[in-house]
Amino acid sequence: MRNSPDTVMFFCAGRGTRMRALTESQPKPMINVAGRPLVDHAIDAMDGVNRRFANLHYQPEMLEKHLSYAGIETVFEEELLETGGGLKNALPVLDRDTVFTMNTDAVWKGPKPAQFLAQSWNPDRMDGLLLLVPKSHAIGHKGTGDFTSAPDGQIARGPGDVYSGLQILKTKYVKAITDSYFSLNVVWDDLLARGTLFGAVFPGQWCDVGHPDAILLAETLLKD
Repeated sequence: MRNSPDTVMFFCAGRGTRMRALTESQPKPMINVAGRPLVDHAIDAMDGVNRRFANLHYQPEMLEKHLSYAGIETVFEEELLETGGGLKNALPVLDRDTVFTMNTDAVWKGPKPAQFLAQSWNPDRMDGLLLLVPKSHAIGHKGTGDFTSAPDGQIARGPGDVYSGLQILKTKYVKAITDSYFSLNVVWDDLLARGTLFGAVFPGQWCDVGHPDAILLAETLLKD
């Protein structure tokens, strides 16, 4: 994966409240899908990226033990910092100018997501690159889509393709935010204004495991 980052940050700190009773005794990334924790499906999707980190907050002990077996270093958050704040908090440990970030509540079918995204990464013209999924391939997702794409891959907000939870991002724009608690949407808005936020459309299928009913959908996708 020439010119692509060698480091990924897995987002594992959230409480997973939409999963209701399933997260009372375990963090969301440890929910079982097709015989494996959700986070393991995310790890598989990042095949080829060797430096791997995760942020922890809610019920961290179980996740920390599990991730240590996979060689993933963890960064604990004393309080929840949202996606942007969580990444900013971990940047001294990540020690990279450009990183992948990966949500841990989805499963995939098709090409290896990290390798596919890296093929479209062009640091000379991009400050961020999001992996998008056509609405018709976004199983379990209840929204109308997040971004529309121009022919050159530059994106704008609006109903269209769905953000998959995987991106490549230059970290200087995260460092520039003075707040400690913020969403990565703040960074995206900056890059959208600069014209340097792009999207790559995933040719496979993706299932958003953000609510209990989606577990069966994800297992059916993986089985089929």
